[in-house]
Amino acid sequence: MAARQKSMSASLMGTLAASCLLLMALWVQGGAAVPIVSPCRLDRANFQQPYITNRTFALANEASLVDNNTDVRLIGTKLFQGVKMMERCCMLKQVLNFALEEVLLPQSNRFKPYMQEVVPFLARLNKKLGQCHMECDNQNIQRNVQNLKDTVKKLGESGEIKVIGELNLLFMALKNECTRPGQSSEMDN
Repeated sequence: MAARQKSMSASLMGTLAASCLLLMALWVQGGAAVPIVSPCRLDRANFQQPYITNRTFALANEASLVDNNTDVRLIGTKLFQGVKMMERCCMLKQVLNFALEEVLLPQSNRFKPYMQEVVPFLARLNKKLGQCHMECDNQNIQRNVQNLKDTVKKLGESGEIKVIGELNLLFMALKNECTRPGQSSEMDN
């Protein structure tokens, strides 16, 4: 009984100390609350697996051979226009989610065997990014993602093929914008 009371007392003291530190930090800032932003990043090792990298690029290449619309680029400079560097991963999280839900899962019976291997990999990345609490309130992000979605829908099946054909570009963008070189994150443990 006495050991349990000591344990609860120590836990209460730890919580009290943390609360005091938080209050002191707020006082130093003049009472203004600053959002605590998690550096939500994927482990770079996810993108350094030769097998899945090759499968992703092979899938994109196969779809590109069927893609007749060479005038439209979905994953490129236009997508990132007006989006701050620190917000690009947040935007790519939305693009990846759209690609999975609206294109890859419904088209999962095409481009075998690559699709069956790449989709689960991308779904795992999407799940890891989904565990992050990123604020994607930027109007440029919303507009750019909506433009991508509208373009894909307007092109119909050709747009879906284009999304699959640009998975290599999405893969590289996720690698470049959602990882820190040489570090793994809490999400990947």
